[in-house]
Amino acid sequence: MRQELLSLPKTLAEDVAKNLVMVARLIDEDPEGAYGYSKVALRLASRVAAVREAAGFAAYASQKYGEALAEFRAARRMTGGVDLWPVMADCERGLGRPERALDMAGAPEVHKLDKAGQVEMRLVAAGARRDMDQIDAAIVTLQSPELASNSVQPWTARLRYAYADALLAAGREDEAREWFAKAVESDRDGSTDASDRLAELDGVDFVDALGDDEDETEGTGAVTVVVPDADSDDDDDDDSVVLEEDDDEDEYYDEDDLEYEEVDDDDDDAGHRGAAASDGDRDGKDVRKD
Repeated sequence: MRQELLSLPKTLAEDVAKNLVMVARLIDEDPEGAYGYSKVALRLASRVAAVREAAGFAAYASQKYGEALAEFRAARRMTGGVDLWPVMADCERGLGRPERALDMAGAPEVHKLDKAGQVEMRLVAAGARRDMDQIDAAIVTLQSPELASNSVQPWTARLRYAYADALLAAGREDEAREWFAKAVESDRDGSTDASDRLAELDGVDFVDALGDDEDETEGTGAVTVVVPDADSDDDDDDDSVVLEEDDDEDEYYDEDDLEYEEVDDDDDDAGHRGAAASDGDRDGKDVRKD
């Protein structure tokens, strides 16, 4: 990116860089704010590939999938690379076109991706299968050497999570629990909510010890995790978590690099998820690059 910005006048390059920094800083916590900064950078330097890519990711995070796809296409034309192929396919999903995402998953460009990119493409393809209610096909799509490997890679948690979620959707609860547990083991940075999903399957309910909803959990057979009030003045209370158990037991793409297919904003609303995360493969996190 620095090299690309060097092609701009110094003052302009500094202004563009400041806006791109804000995009990176806000994209996870405030996607709309990041989108606003990306539009400024785009007005200043629309012929810089890094700017088009950043604008694409900001639009993607804001669920503006048509706009994101247009920016990713532009960035790809400028660089000639294939790194954006998976997220472009995911945009097709967001626009309600899972068939195109599947066609992209079988395109020659996939073979040019690095290992991380191929895993991302597999996640997108599985998500596209689920969009089409092909749950069993989604499960098969996710089965791979990367899923079976015991080594932990940056993509491992999300891959295991997507597989667990697909198994659960197929009614295979015991297997789903096993894979959610494996996802928790590999999720070192908390990129998924696998621990919450696992607790839900185990019947664990997290409540405030001094809350007003104590009676609601009675008779359910669930395990209640009681969290002491942080403001309590009782010196006899420690900070440990007490477990109380109830007594009752009763992912066709026809790319034209010379044309841009306009997509109305209304089409964006047809998108079924946000980055991501809506179903098994986004539930973890969206396909994204730093």
